[in-house]
Amino acid sequence: MSRSASSHAPRFAVVGNPDNRRVAFFREAVRAAGLPDVRVVSWLQVLTGEAVFRPGETVRMDSPGEDAEVERLLRGVGDPSRVEGTSRWYATFTAAVGEVARAASAAGATLLGDPGDIAALFDKRRCHAVLDGAGVPVPASPTSGPAAPVVRGWEDVRELMAARGMPRVFVKLAHGSSASGVLAVETAGPGRVRASTSVERDGEGRLFNSLRVRRYETEREVAEIVDTLAPDGLHVERWLPKASQRGRAADLRVVVVARRATHAVVRTSRSPMTNLHLGGVRGDLDEVRAAVAAAGGSWQDALATCERAAACFPRTLCVGVDLLPATGWRRFAVGEVNAFGDLLPGLTGLPGSGAEGLDTYAAQVAAVLDRARNHRVIAAP
Repeated sequence: MSRSASSHAPRFAVVGNPDNRRVAFFREAVRAAGLPDVRVVSWLQVLTGEAVFRPGETVRMDSPGEDAEVERLLRGVGDPSRVEGTSRWYATFTAAVGEVARAASAAGATLLGDPGDIAALFDKRRCHAVLDGAGVPVPASPTSGPAAPVVRGWEDVRELMAARGMPRVFVKLAHGSSASGVLAVETAGPGRVRASTSVERDGEGRLFNSLRVRRYETEREVAEIVDTLAPDGLHVERWLPKASQRGRAADLRVVVVARRATHAVVRTSRSPMTNLHLGGVRGDLDEVRAAVAAAGGSWQDALATCERAAACFPRTLCVGVDLLPATGWRRFAVGEVNAFGDLLPGLTGLPGSGAEGLDTYAAQVAAVLDRARNHRVIAAP
């Protein structure tokens, strides 16, 4: 890089947990682009009012997860494996994001993630309503939208399932992530209820995250879990039958950078939750494309659906879209959009995406550099 070019290059700061691998991956991508090292501002500094930004910095916010002290400050729960406390987490986290935005703006720095977008992305009810309002296909949900009822517990969930003709639903914490507090609920007549979930209950009724998906076979057990979760806010949506790959349920995480689908990974599982940390494994993307073509569908249309979902959050550089293929691989819906959905180590860009050979972090650095170059060209006399 020439001296004149480097003088105009972005100077990055990242708000994250310093020892987290997400921060390490981003710093590596910035160094690989020949740019100055990233300045790290910790979430702990943000939460204690000590965060400082510098004029001209480009500020990336990353996940506050995987740090026990940060979790304690966000949720007020001493054990980071506890499921409860997401309502407080959301209020504290969105306030912290707002503080980052205020401090960055005051310093003359630029944000890569918008506080309003992030607030919507971390509320599944709001995110679902935004997507639905924009015509993005999503699973039917009685809990999103301005007239949506408040779900106060299991009885409300049962009534909604019966009224909407939904014998199979996902019940999710409104502000949960990484499948925390998610239950895949099935009913088959009065009193016949079971749920698959990573939630584990102790002898005192407290809920903990587990790395093992388990099944609760009685309505009483399911009701007790849902009733415990309900004060933090719940989102309920139809459980769509997913396509399968080699006998396992399959969906995709598609990363969209600067409104372009750049990376995709297939996630397969024998349980309803395909999250890789819950025993899901990466599937074969070539097989997915072949299955879509054989069904008369369009892989490009599937990616375009993800891009439309990302366009609903236009002031945020990168999101991860959970794309749900219906049985038969012909139709797709968007399950969720994730503000920090780019942690896909070792995955390089899709053919024709402009991110070939780049991982998700390098693609974002490249997008910022492209934006900076285009700005200079437009601003030139």
